[in-house]
Amino acid sequence: MPYAQLPLTQLGQGYRIIDFVVRSSMEAGEIVPVMRSVVGEVDRSLAMYDIQTVEDYASAQTVGDRIYLTLLAAFGGVALLLAIAGVYGIMAHSVNQRTNEIGVRAALGAESWNVLCLVLRHGLFLILIGLLAGLAASFALTRVIQRFLWQVKATDPQIFVLALLALAGVAILACYIPARRTLKVDPVVALRTE
Repeated sequence: MPYAQLPLTQLGQGYRIIDFVVRSSMEAGEIVPVMRSVVGEVDRSLAMYDIQTVEDYASAQTVGDRIYLTLLAAFGGVALLLAIAGVYGIMAHSVNQRTNEIGVRAALGAESWNVLCLVLRHGLFLILIGLLAGLAASFALTRVIQRFLWQVKATDPQIFVLALLALAGVAILACYIPARRTLKVDPVVALRTE
């Protein structure tokens, strides 16, 4: 549509507004004077304002989503730390509850390695159940954040693998450290623990 036929806007003065997108190999600061001269050749009364690069324009359009995703990432990081602390606490408590059993096994001559493997096997079973349940829940919730992602899949395998490895590693340590500590306790003391 020719510029002269553009409808007047509701700005009170009856100004016509038109947006131009210019592609150039020049820097943004260098192209503005050239654009002003070209627009001046068409009509000297035209005013140019709000000149910005496409990157700045796109950034301004997505600022709300970026703030939302930054907050989501921060809360996700806090949730991961809380999950790690919770997994460690539950697994350590589970092992500490078996102190009496570990003492009996040690008193009857069980090898430290065998007792440690028994505790880790039980812990790994619980860890596996938790990881599978968490994986299923996280896959179900990916639909919620899919619309905020650009050129990234919500089911990115690297992220899932890193989260699973972090939680599994902490859970295994949570089993190993208390079990190792319990094995160092005198069996008589462990038998009296209740």
